[in-house]
Amino acid sequence: MTRIPTTTAGRTTATGASETRRSRAIVGLVAVTVAAVALIVGLGCGGESSHGSPRPFAWLQPASPPAGWRVARSSGGELAYPPGWRPITTDPGTASVALLGSRGRIDGYLNATPKQGAETLANWSRFRPEHNLDEGDRSVHVIASADQLSFRSGPGSCVIDDYTTSKATYREIACLVSGPRSSAVVVAAAPIALWDQRAATLERAISSFMP
Repeated sequence: MTRIPTTTAGRTTATGASETRRSRAIVGLVAVTVAAVALIVGLGCGGESSHGSPRPFAWLQPASPPAGWRVARSSGGELAYPPGWRPITTDPGTASVALLGSRGRIDGYLNATPKQGAETLANWSRFRPEHNLDEGDRSVHVIASADQLSFRSGPGSCVIDDYTTSKATYREIACLVSGPRSSAVVVAAAPIALWDQRAATLERAISSFMP
């Protein structure tokens, strides 16, 4: 512990001057060290990024579906879903499953669709929100986006966004995933009010997807 410099009548003694210089040197060294640590932490824990595995997608760990899950197969790929969810009819060539609540309310939704338009891994963060607007959704808000993410079949780009329909406000994870023979879009969504309850299941379904 550094000793406090001694002073006499407003004048620093010789010993005190030496201690003052030593104290200042230690303080300066500590300041430089703290700044360096802060810089390293800042670089390692950066926010949203378009490369690597940024924090909003740290849950994305490509793996086979959990035991007991079923797989819906279509030209959009292999879409795994947990017990209690059931297939629903949507567009031809797609696979869609849902967790249905009271009066047929959709409390969770999964969909796989073959790549059909001008979407690419590079433009996905812009393409998906614009597509939602074109579909008539309102108040589309992008929460996070990233490319160069790893899936079971190859690279992918993902967006997490909120949007409002005529029935409710939803949050979705929407990813364009490349495979060895084709690319497909996988979507996992739930009402905002139920997101915290459904997120882990939706993320697991995305992580196991294969086009």
